[in-house]
Amino acid sequence: MSQGARGRFLSLEGGEGVGKSTQARALAAALRARGVDVIETREPGGSAGAEAIRALLLEGSADRWGPRAEALLFAAARADHVDKTIQPALDAGTWVICDRFLDSSIAYQGGADGLGADAIRAVHAIGSNGLLPDRTLLLTLPEAVAMAREAARDAGRPDRFGKRDADYHRRVTTAFRLLAEAEPARWRIVEARGSAEAVTQALLAQLEDLL
Repeated sequence: MSQGARGRFLSLEGGEGVGKSTQARALAAALRARGVDVIETREPGGSAGAEAIRALLLEGSADRWGPRAEALLFAAARADHVDKTIQPALDAGTWVICDRFLDSSIAYQGGADGLGADAIRAVHAIGSNGLLPDRTLLLTLPEAVAMAREAARDAGRPDRFGKRDADYHRRVTTAFRLLAEAEPARWRIVEARGSAEAVTQALLAQLEDLL
């Protein structure tokens, strides 16, 4: 990365069990091997303030927060995350790979919970100055495969979102697809059913124009 150039902001999105966290790490390693200065981060979390809010969002019963309170907590965490971690890294010329970002709030609270995308975007415009990724990579899996992976990962200890029923997660998946179809310049859809290495290569292929 040339001195003074802005870094690239990449997000990985998708429903539960599609392998976002694994692929975020692998993609970061692959980019570093190409000489790219990159950091990995996540939502909710990624800064001290946002990590404190993460515990509130992920722990407890599925109905601990209503959709509006949940959306505002995510927005508060995101505002701190952008201010303390993402924007400084981009300004320094570092690439940022984020495991979930605004589009998860649109898909979950805006779509599956029915608050609407416009409401989520309005809060984001205030809290995070409307920052969007340069490229959003949507990982997809058949429902049965994703559910089996999620069950194996959680080993009986799902977070608040993992505790929600299959119909809720179908609405999330539908919302992500609609977002990707509506904004093809930013989004790329990647099938996550192959080996982890093959999926990483498929993700890299969707970034060639940015490298």
